[in-house]
Amino acid sequence: MGEPQDPSVDALGGGSGIGRACCQVLAREGAQVVVADINLQAAKHTLTLLPGGQQHVAVAMDVRERRSVEDAMKLAQDQCGAPPSLLVNSAGVAITVPMLETDDDTWQKIIDVNLTGSFLVTQAFATSLLENGKDSKGAIVNIASILGKTGHTNKSAYTASKGGVISLTKTCAAELASRGIRVNCLLPAVIDTPMSATSSKEILENFKRLTPLGRPGCPEEVAEVVAFLLSERSSYMVGACVEVTGGYGM
Repeated sequence: MGEPQDPSVDALGGGSGIGRACCQVLAREGAQVVVADINLQAAKHTLTLLPGGQQHVAVAMDVRERRSVEDAMKLAQDQCGAPPSLLVNSAGVAITVPMLETDDDTWQKIIDVNLTGSFLVTQAFATSLLENGKDSKGAIVNIASILGKTGHTNKSAYTASKGGVISLTKTCAAELASRGIRVNCLLPAVIDTPMSATSSKEILENFKRLTPLGRPGCPEEVAEVVAFLLSERSSYMVGACVEVTGGYGM
């Protein structure tokens, strides 16, 4: 029998792209990983790629729905014996459409996943961790985008959502730092993921032309920075927005 089919095309979080790479790097570093995705099959596929055997867990989570987020957080805590102490908010969706042609459903879908989702998961994570005791420490990394700073034609909803993630990161960082939870974010440019594969060849070639390194990034290159920001090696970084762009947008 061959390898199980990778179902990550329809995945939004730990079952695909940057989220999957983060799970792999963190597992390599010794973390017990909870892979969360709206596509449970994709999350389970990620489990097959992780070192560490049966200690890791896959859960279904729709980041747009508070009940789904809270249920997944409780399931993770029950199966791991303690609330998660590290969080990567990687669920995201992008749709390319001119601003004047963006309808309400498109706008709301992108805002709900990228921005509301980051808020709901962060709130549930922090609540769970702080309820575990005042000595609990944790770290959060939000995956924003360099386009949240620069903007980009035909991506009004996406760039607005990612600009919101940057602001959300800084506000949560200010509120949670004194309680032992550090919050930072990453601003990737084009990364070779199923999401970027939906962009036109023209858009991808233009990004490459404007990127000093002349290529898209690899998910693992983002995940390595995520692992650093979640570790004690970055203990004095709070509210930072780290660009991982190959030089795009300098």
